[in-house]
Amino acid sequence: MKQLTFLVKPASGLCDLRCRYCFYEDVSQCRAVRHMGRMEERTAENLLRAAIAAVEPGDMVQITFQGGEPTLAGLDFFREFVRLEGALCPPGLTIHHAIQTNGMTLDRAWADFFREHQVLVGLSLDGAREFHDALRVDPRGKGTWSRAVRALALLDEAGVETNLLCVVTSQLARSPQKVYQSLNKLGDHPLQFIPCLDPLQGPRGGMPYSLSPQRYGRFLCGLFDLWYRDWQGGHYTSIRLFDDYLRILAGMAPSTCAASGACGSYLVVEGDGSLYPCDFFVLDEWYIGNINRMTVEQAMDHPKSRQFLAESHIRPQTCAGCPYQSLCRGGCPRDWTERGPQAENYYCPAFRQFFDYALPRLRQAAAALRGTHR
Repeated sequence: MKQLTFLVKPASGLCDLRCRYCFYEDVSQCRAVRHMGRMEERTAENLLRAAIAAVEPGDMVQITFQGGEPTLAGLDFFREFVRLEGALCPPGLTIHHAIQTNGMTLDRAWADFFREHQVLVGLSLDGAREFHDALRVDPRGKGTWSRAVRALALLDEAGVETNLLCVVTSQLARSPQKVYQSLNKLGDHPLQFIPCLDPLQGPRGGMPYSLSPQRYGRFLCGLFDLWYRDWQGGHYTSIRLFDDYLRILAGMAPSTCAASGACGSYLVVEGDGSLYPCDFFVLDEWYIGNINRMTVEQAMDHPKSRQFLAESHIRPQTCAGCPYQSLCRGGCPRDWTERGPQAENYYCPAFRQFFDYALPRLRQAAAALRGTHR
């Protein structure tokens, strides 16, 4: 079965928050056109037609909506999107949907729509109120924790499948126990922790929120202790990074491109239909073309796509002698100090510290996972 994945930005970089660490706002400032507008129905239809033409019955298409804030495209846009799917999708083809949102616009109508169409919702919540409200603020500079938590309660009440995304900053990384307990108090949701990104132009570690490799390593170790304690007690909390390591150790494919050791697994579709090979590199230098004027096959075979994929396979030279290379696989190129063999993953010391500390217990949990999949 073939899977085709799109990351769609229906409102481009537009957002109703002013998160102080927003990586996409930084990316937008580094290209000629900062915001590419809300997606028109014609572009949405051309995207769907191109996706359907690129697969066969029995295959699967994954469409994940991101931003900016994708809900700013409006609920009517999403209703029309799924209506077009129903009209165009042939029998035997499965289309899955997900959305990453800050939750500010969500109401019962949104929640009902997500439940009806089985949309997986990723909600951004930075661990605990003090960390979230310090950096995830509205245009007036006010914290948004309470509003995001209310959105989560609404989604849970409606029966929407939801996971929580937490950005790990320097301040948050000091408190893995507080963060883990705070998020678990909100209910049983899969968790994803991603290290905060520094601006593209500028030295690493130069921002007030910047996460150092040493602090990230200590955070991962502290988080693992809490996760492992719960696992031993019979309660499994899904943490995506740990899930990927367990899957690799158990002989299964990881769920993220960063853990797979290769890029090029999806296409980014901006609001005007512009195509790029990765959400972290929606830059003029990596522009592929436009979905209104090219097929998926043409986009995947574009010289920029092939160059991006080829460069991602050239792992940093430091990986060659690393005992953890088969698990880490070099990580995400967005964290590399540069592209190509001279690169080094900025968080390499963090991952080494983590594996030195946690690998025997990871292997134990992976053995149990293998047993459940026999």
